Amino acid sequence: MFLNLGFKSVTMDDIANNLGCSKKTIYQHFGNKTKLVEATTLYMFDFISHGIDCICALNKNPIEEIYDIKQFVMDHLKDEKSSPQYQLQKYYPKIYSTLRQKQYGVMHDCVKQNLDRGIELGIYRETLNVEFITRIYFSSIMAIKDKDLFPLKHFSMNSLMENYIEYHLRGICTPKGLKILNQYINQPSK
Repeated sequence: MFLNLGFKSVTMDDIANNLGCSKKTIYQHFGNKTKLVEATTLYMFDFISHGIDCICALNKNPIEEIYDIKQFVMDHLKDEKSSPQYQLQKYYPKIYSTLRQKQYGVMHDCVKQNLDRGIELGIYRETLNVEFITRIYFSSIMAIKDKDLFPLKHFSMNSLMENYIEYHLRGICTPKGLKILNQYINQPSK
């Protein structure tokens, strides 16, 4: 409900009705809505982090890995139609700050490993400043979620992610990597 409707618009009554229980039952487990939002947010973060770890463990080629991670995240965040990051930042700033730090840690490690493997395989340029790229990647992903910069009426989250990933990869790939990227992008069933 939070992902589909937004953190602010979903009430405890809505949640209770959807679960078929009373608000009193919910309050036995969560002292207030903020505690429920925090638990839900951290649960989703852990779930998505685990899924990303599982994708990385497959040791696919780094270009395919990035697209698989993007698809996994998009599938589980419902295309972010309700802009949950923005709502967390506005209405639950402490939860947002904690989540952002956790996201940075996971994304930093994931992107660094992806870059290191891509360089080792010769599909990413060996002259890359890996630490810089990991930070710019995180910063850019957060920026494309900014609904003021990229309003949903002009950009779907899926198209933003697709465009950003291609932009990112074209900037770091070797000619060998670009050949793989072009083949991947031109697959009929991507």
